[in-house]
Amino acid sequence: QCCSARFNLAFLMFLGFCMVYALRVNLSVVMVAMVNGTVAQPIGNSSQVEVCPKHSSNEGNSTNEGPPGVPQYDWSSETQGVILSSFFYGYILTQVVGGYLSDRFGGKLFLGFGVLCTAVLTLLTPLAASLGVPCLIALRAAEGFGEGVSFPAMNAIWARWAPPLERSRLVTFSAAGVSFGTFVALPVTGFLCQSLGWPSVFYIFGAAGCVWSVFWFSLVSDEPHSHPRISKSELNYITDSIGSQGSAQGWSVPAVSMLGSLPLWSIVVAHFSANWSYYTLLTTLPTYMDQVLRFNIKENGFLSALPYVCCFPVVLLSGALADLLQERRLLSTTAVRKIFTVSGMVLPAVFLVATAFIGCDYRWAVVFLTVSSALTGSSSAGFNINHLDIAPRYAGILLGITNSFGTIPGIAAPTVVGYLTAQHSLSGWRMVFFISAGINMFGALFYCACGTGQLQSWAREEQ
Repeated sequence: QCCSARFNLAFLMFLGFCMVYALRVNLSVVMVAMVNGTVAQPIGNSSQVEVCPKHSSNEGNSTNEGPPGVPQYDWSSETQGVILSSFFYGYILTQVVGGYLSDRFGGKLFLGFGVLCTAVLTLLTPLAASLGVPCLIALRAAEGFGEGVSFPAMNAIWARWAPPLERSRLVTFSAAGVSFGTFVALPVTGFLCQSLGWPSVFYIFGAAGCVWSVFWFSLVSDEPHSHPRISKSELNYITDSIGSQGSAQGWSVPAVSMLGSLPLWSIVVAHFSANWSYYTLLTTLPTYMDQVLRFNIKENGFLSALPYVCCFPVVLLSGALADLLQERRLLSTTAVRKIFTVSGMVLPAVFLVATAFIGCDYRWAVVFLTVSSALTGSSSAGFNINHLDIAPRYAGILLGITNSFGTIPGIAAPTVVGYLTAQHSLSGWRMVFFISAGINMFGALFYCACGTGQLQSWAREEQ
């Protein structure tokens, strides 16, 4: 299988999602270097502000400045929160449309051009920052607009390529690029900021995204039938396994049935809830490491990446275990999806609550946040794949629908965190962790009550 056309597709998609998240998250660390930390921020009643002292690991090594001559900006916490969330203003607009068109025409074109456009815009980020906050917000929103088609396009591709009993492995391996790309991007970003200056981050990552798109367009096919190098035995295996459900949708979709589908709404709620805590940490963890735990930018980049390198093997193991449980008929598809969803949402919520009570103990704070983020990887074999179970013919548009709701936390969470932590206080960050944990718990319970792994009647091919 490791030399098969479908595995090669999964590997290229894995690298693609590495690029997708490297281009998305680098601003979280770069923001620490872009902002002039010596400028006093209004903090209200200073008697209520709790600031952690410097610790031995960063004594005498706390500078977040890069080489001389690199510009810095006087942005408040609220402004930083708006800039970090602006990516999702555009991201939410292309989810459903991208999913619909990917289901109809195939996902190769949309995923490839989505990454390419984002990479080109990333090259222009230093220029946009120099022109002012509104320009930077507009550019980040445009990047989100380009990336918004990526996950729906992935689902549309796998609906035609992934045999049901390999579905968890192939999809989770592809999506593992999210964790791996984040893990690589964060420490590399911290190193580049201090060594070459923060503008170099956008130039290097943007160029890498352009290079990936060349390989993608050269080597990938939308369907097994059109792949020039697939073996006949693999082609027969894929088409026989998927059957007619892997066919492209028509121009019309059963919108009314989708709107009234409780299993679909359970995925929506789970997606929204899981993404709230995920985006909270993804976009603001470097700020927490800087403001509260007091790490310098090199340490910040490495420690912010640590949760994602631990999440990477959890994602891969979850996919393999989920397929194994189904292959041996130990559990139904519904039971598998619910077990992995609960373990990927409830357990992380417990460790987020524990982090809220840690205070300034930076060692345990790093441990708890790492474990919490790593455990979220098991949900990749839960609700994240459930679209392909309940309606494979409409997998792209379904992911577009659920990810549209899942994008709302990307818009709201950084802004909420910016306001809650404007005084750089521990109490504000405690509230951030409590809110994330509570939303996670609610989403897991709702999915357990209403989710299913059964093919829905409205998603069957018309006779």
